[in-house]
Amino acid sequence: MPTPITKKGHEALTAELSRLKKVERAKVIEAIAEARSHGDLSENAEYDAAKERQGFIESRIKELENKLADARIIETAGRTSDTVVFGATVLLVELDAKQKKQYKLVGQDEADLKDGKISVQSPVGKALIGKRVGDQVPVTTPAKVVEYEVIEIRFDDL
Repeated sequence: MPTPITKKGHEALTAELSRLKKVERAKVIEAIAEARSHGDLSENAEYDAAKERQGFIESRIKELENKLADARIIETAGRTSDTVVFGATVLLVELDAKQKKQYKLVGQDEADLKDGKISVQSPVGKALIGKRVGDQVPVTTPAKVVEYEVIEIRFDDL
């Protein structure tokens, strides 16, 4: 099943993959060669660290290749919708605390709560999908159920 992703998110994953293949791979190969030149590999911490780093890089490359193969870019610029859908920026008010919150619904790999981006697969993201302005949205958190009201739905360039 394709995984939704914004154009910007796809570009970020593609850039990371390119950097890992073209820059990081070469660095770690150089580090392994340098560590080998120091002799006995059985007690060579530099060699062990470089090999571990190489394993991490190769694992991340495979992970990114798989994610990009399954990714489906969803264009959000200039889009309009009466309901909350992938790519929407949603302005909410928490009814008890009267606090406003704003979230962009993005793919799992793009989620960054500090930047106001939440995954459509998160509890809040799932609860918001399909809602309209004026709808009240209960979200179950580990501590309690939080009630939000949808104030605005818009589409910014992501």
